Amino acid sequence: MNLLIFSLILLVILAMLLNHNIKNLRQKIDRKIRFTSLPIHHVYCFILWSMVFTATIIFTSFDNFTKYVLLTGFLSGIFFIVKFFYEKNFNSKKHVEKAGVLVLSITAGIGILITIIITASILFESIRFFKFVSLADFLFGTTWNPQMAITSEQEVGASAFGIIPVFLGTLLITLIAMIVAVPLGIMGAIYLCLYAKARTRDYLKPILEILAGVPTVVYGYFAVITVAPFFKSFFANFGLNIASESALAAGFVMGVMIIPFVLSLTDDALNAVPESLKDASLAMGSTKSEMIKKVALPAATPSIVGAVILAVSRAIGETMIVVMAAGLVAKLTFNPLDSVTTATAQIVTLLVGDQEFNSPKTLAAFALALTLFIFTFVFNIVALVVIKNYKKKYG
Repeated sequence: MNLLIFSLILLVILAMLLNHNIKNLRQKIDRKIRFTSLPIHHVYCFILWSMVFTATIIFTSFDNFTKYVLLTGFLSGIFFIVKFFYEKNFNSKKHVEKAGVLVLSITAGIGILITIIITASILFESIRFFKFVSLADFLFGTTWNPQMAITSEQEVGASAFGIIPVFLGTLLITLIAMIVAVPLGIMGAIYLCLYAKARTRDYLKPILEILAGVPTVVYGYFAVITVAPFFKSFFANFGLNIASESALAAGFVMGVMIIPFVLSLTDDALNAVPESLKDASLAMGSTKSEMIKKVALPAATPSIVGAVILAVSRAIGETMIVVMAAGLVAKLTFNPLDSVTTATAQIVTLLVGDQEFNSPKTLAAFALALTLFIFTFVFNIVALVVIKNYKKKYG
């Protein structure tokens, strides 16, 4: 730690000294020379090279005294090298830009590499699972009960790994959440962007966006303590029996949680519509509501579809609300008043505690994750095609 602080202090001092010396040197050199770079670009070169050498020295196995000497020597040497390069009119600007492009390429590659590693790990573990359970039994089975899937003879009960009940529960809760979030989010964005006064917007939008920062476990408590009892008493007035843990309660609270995502992105999309289009529509005699329906919303549709995609992905991946408010029993039902479960909730259940990754019960979590990955991927591809078509029409 002391070595790192020493290197930073030395680097700052030498960088400031280099900048001062180069500026003085520039005044003495013939002004007819056309320099390729500014003094600050040479300072950037010094910092870049110094960081590389500093990191190399810090991670070597030398003792601390040797490292201090090496750091001082190398940084001082780089100082004079950069100063010499300046006199030779070295194009440090281009050098720094290439280094920036290299860093950006590496960071982009890291993101791609992480995605590939995650996908490969899920895929390989899923392949291990499908050695125990056939793909047909997994995709088309109507019973999900991994806890009872292994008999005393350690034989796999393949019929207990049917994904259809889990998939139906995921779709049901996501659908309820979208029914709540999409209309409220889009209508709220229309009001804030096109109807609300500036002062009202400045107060309301931050308040609504606070919902995005509330932890999901808080939403789960809200669903269990407030929403579920309210729905139970409400439907009891009509003679309908609703489960204490229901898809309706979980989906409703999840929709409330997602509203800020849809609202914020839709608001940005409507603000991005050129004012000239809106003003031209109003000048032609359209009312404000007609302008919104026929000009603003169609022009912003690609971005709104993107907001809905984000909301759907957020709903599919939500776990805590479902675990607390929807139940953990997989049922072959599409009844919103009944308790259901989702793929993410089952993944959590299967991987809780000390687990052996040789068991089909545990490996089933990876098969569920792979199914969610493929479903989300296909959904995004379809949505991107829709966005592309709308851009062609209204772009």
